[in-house]
Amino acid sequence: MSRTPGEFRIVDKLQKLGTDIQPSDLKYRHYRIMVSKEFTFDAAHHLHAYEGKCKNLHGHTYKAIFGISAYPNEIGIAADFGLVKEIWKQRIEPYLDHRYLNETLPPMNTTAENMAIWLYEQMETALAAKPYADLIEQGRTEFVRLYETPTSYAEFRREWVES
Repeated sequence: MSRTPGEFRIVDKLQKLGTDIQPSDLKYRHYRIMVSKEFTFDAAHHLHAYEGKCKNLHGHTYKAIFGISAYPNEIGIAADFGLVKEIWKQRIEPYLDHRYLNETLPPMNTTAENMAIWLYEQMETALAAKPYADLIEQGRTEFVRLYETPTSYAEFRREWVES
């Protein structure tokens, strides 16, 4: 049956595992690939030794973006988005969301730059620990981008530490 591009249709036949596609076909290639996941959180902080309005207590709606690379598993998933979210929810977000960052983060000025490095270290530590190290093959954090405002961010990249 001939169809014109963009024409609405429902699939003729739903593909079935074991009949139309084999389990060995689920992973296309064994190349490292990166997935990205974004999270937002609201927090208050102030900066020390800084002359400007950020020296006063104030808040932001932050956006953190993680780039995680790994090798796909037997069904073609490298770093399951659900696992990355689990790491965030259990190991990182409790220190950030609706918190006074000067109190919950290590002793440091709570600049976006310092926080991006801290976020990178937290994700790296989680990816190297059980159960994530067993579930994400050679998973590693490639970058963290932390937006303090919609137009201002700090970014930390693995390559800057390894070179």
